[in-house]
Amino acid sequence: MYKFLIVGGNRLKGTISASGSKNATLPILAACILNSGENLIHGAPRLRDVSVMEDVLSYLGARVVCEGNTILVDSSNIQSVEISEELMRRMRASNLVLGALLGRFGKVKISYPGGCQIGSRPMNLHFKGLQAMGANIQEKYGYISAEAKKLSGADIHLDLPSVGATENLMMAAALAEGVTTIRNAAKEPEMVDLQNFLNKAGCKIKGAGTDTIKIEGVRGSELKPVVHSVIPDRIEAGTHLVAAAITGGDVTVANVIPEHMEPLLAKMREAGVEIAVGDDYVRVLGSGRIRAVDIKTMPYPGFPTDMQPQMMALLSLAEGTSVITETVFENRFKHVGELRRMGADIKVEGQSAIIKGVEKLSGAYIEASDLRAGASLVLAALAAENGSILENINHIDRGYERLELKYNALGARIIRVHN
Repeated sequence: MYKFLIVGGNRLKGTISASGSKNATLPILAACILNSGENLIHGAPRLRDVSVMEDVLSYLGARVVCEGNTILVDSSNIQSVEISEELMRRMRASNLVLGALLGRFGKVKISYPGGCQIGSRPMNLHFKGLQAMGANIQEKYGYISAEAKKLSGADIHLDLPSVGATENLMMAAALAEGVTTIRNAAKEPEMVDLQNFLNKAGCKIKGAGTDTIKIEGVRGSELKPVVHSVIPDRIEAGTHLVAAAITGGDVTVANVIPEHMEPLLAKMREAGVEIAVGDDYVRVLGSGRIRAVDIKTMPYPGFPTDMQPQMMALLSLAEGTSVITETVFENRFKHVGELRRMGADIKVEGQSAIIKGVEKLSGAYIEASDLRAGASLVLAALAAENGSILENINHIDRGYERLELKYNALGARIIRVHN
């Protein structure tokens, strides 16, 4: 286990590049199960969650080779359709193999996945969609078993635009007989990247990025290996932009798709942050104290829940009172108590946090409870007076590729030490 020692008060300045998207890489790796041959995934971030998915694929019998930010996956010799409980508990997104294994082999057995404890993320939407396609699903003793002689196309309406359910159903439907329509589908950019990967392999999918996705099933023998580069990570890039703003810095974040970040950019502009946007970069120039704003998290293209904790750190130093309403995950205010330790004035009432901006934050002994909460506390510590000790940074390593090295190159003082 490691922790960060962070000395605050330094203005970040320079250029930083966003890594490939974690939330695009994970479903694409799972989608490699559908075809045989050597799939090459370029731009994959070297993160704990990605390593877990690689271990899952290897456990199933796939050949997985990593060189830098490129991952080779050959699923030709997959033998098992059952994953150990230990592997499943290491990451929430391990459940993404459900649709791919069921689509290719007609059966799968997994335990309930683990991951950050930020709220309930039930699997019922996954199950309802797969059952509509003809799968028989049983839940016993913490395990999920699914079987289908052959999945059939179906018209599926999701109760909520679940990202994971949309991805699982896309993969399962890719090899089903007939046409599947997913309505009220998740519209995140990562859906489009998964569609692009699957279509390169020979699938017939259209509509990703809208609320209706249509999948015309093909035979597995028609699929071919794919070479694909994942999109940039919009959440990592957004975190860097807030880091620049909270330290009054001047930072250009390269390797981004600005359109994917527009909900965040709009709120930062509303708060008075100076932003310049190019074709593949965004620059933030810190210029004095920011203004209070109100935020309500929503599924894409609304304000992303994954940027809520980072914005809370920024707004804790704003002029005036801000209100953040969290509508996606009910337990996503765990960072509030830690920000209070640093001098933030925050009160939680139900699904809303009321933030009265303060003049300064102070260094403290703090602890990350989950991935984005950890990022929030790093940002707060960068802006705080004196030093902070941040424990449980294993959460941060799940979603940020050596964050301290990137920030130290911009002038931060962050030291990773072993407990």
